Amino acid sequence: MSVRGYLIAEASVRDPAAYETYKALAQAAIAQYGGRYLVRGGDSEVLEGGWAKPPRLVIVEFESPEQARRFYASPEYQAARTARLAVADMNMLVVAGVDNLL
Repeated sequence: MSVRGYLIAEASVRDPAAYETYKALAQAAIAQYGGRYLVRGGDSEVLEGGWAKPPRLVIVEFESPEQARRFYASPEYQAARTARLAVADMNMLVVAGVDNLL
């Protein structure tokens, strides 16, 4: 069983027009490091507990947690991050998951 890496981010966007630059740069970096979007800002609904509904939620799958970390530390993503800092606040984490549980 292989361990997959899932990058989960929630963003609060202050300037949607400027955020488009970040999205384009981040998308290119994600593709370069083998990631694929599973969730990209779709509507969400809290079903249970004290969660606050995130304004924007993104989930990206990578082949491993290490590859997700390589993406995050890459010069390509750091350029995207720099473009984002003034226009959105973001919380981001990487989660180890498994492939083919059944």
